Amino acid sequence: MRIVTHSGTFHADDVFAYSVLRDALEAFDFVRTRDMAMIESADIVFDVGGTYDPAQGRYDHHMRDLPRREDGTPYSSVGLIWRDFGRKALPRLVPSISEDVLESVWQDIDATFILAIDQADNGVATASQSHFALLIEAFNPTWNSGQGYDDAFLEAADFARGILVRACWQAHAEAEALSLVMAAARRAQDARVIVLDRKLPWEKAVFEGGLSDLLFVIYPNEDLSAWYCRTIPPEPNSFGQRLSLPEAWRGLQETEFSKVAGIEDGVFCHPSGFICGARSRESAVRLAEKAIAGG
Repeated sequence: MRIVTHSGTFHADDVFAYSVLRDALEAFDFVRTRDMAMIESADIVFDVGGTYDPAQGRYDHHMRDLPRREDGTPYSSVGLIWRDFGRKALPRLVPSISEDVLESVWQDIDATFILAIDQADNGVATASQSHFALLIEAFNPTWNSGQGYDDAFLEAADFARGILVRACWQAHAEAEALSLVMAAARRAQDARVIVLDRKLPWEKAVFEGGLSDLLFVIYPNEDLSAWYCRTIPPEPNSFGQRLSLPEAWRGLQETEFSKVAGIEDGVFCHPSGFICGARSRESAVRLAEKAIAGG
């Protein structure tokens, strides 16, 4: 199999597209060229050639009638390659990934990481100086470096893969966390309180999983020396609470907090009433129950 993209200056979309294909496919010959004879004879062509035809392995996006996402955002070459090859690449990017979360991880990466490259490459969104697309472009040789573009491209692709791997691992962790939170919600005796066996991100599950009745989540710190009772915000990224902790608890610590809250091992209650803690799971659950009952 031969895969072709253009020679010369490269951007984030063609570098990441090549990186995805390296993990999605078996060994292949890779050529960077603008020679039309080589382009036409290739099995897969991306970011060059003037043709968009996935059935024929053609993934250019520089035409007037360029391919677009459902929301109208133009695809870049990596958006097209991720769409058709990303699912095949994921088991190598995240070796521990399971089939039940693969689609969720693919969608997460597509809707955030890949979309950002599509937007920057097509001028839909301005890339700031810290945008990773510009970091990839920084690998292009300077006029006096003596390095060839092809060598620089491969160096950039190795760097890009590291970024993509980390993004996929983060998306995978979020997908697994969502699964664990939803399982805890199914086990809960009271839909208003869920208990997690470890500290993990739970916000996405609350709003994407439809946990509309949930008021408190209970979870431990890393060494299990304390358990937290955390209120649920009314919407994502909100500082509000669906149900605040009792006013009488707020700002108290240790013995004073324990006495007022009616438990033996209280640790604290935050002055804003969004979180409190105890030294045992049972007491943290009791705090949630007391808060629901009005303190």
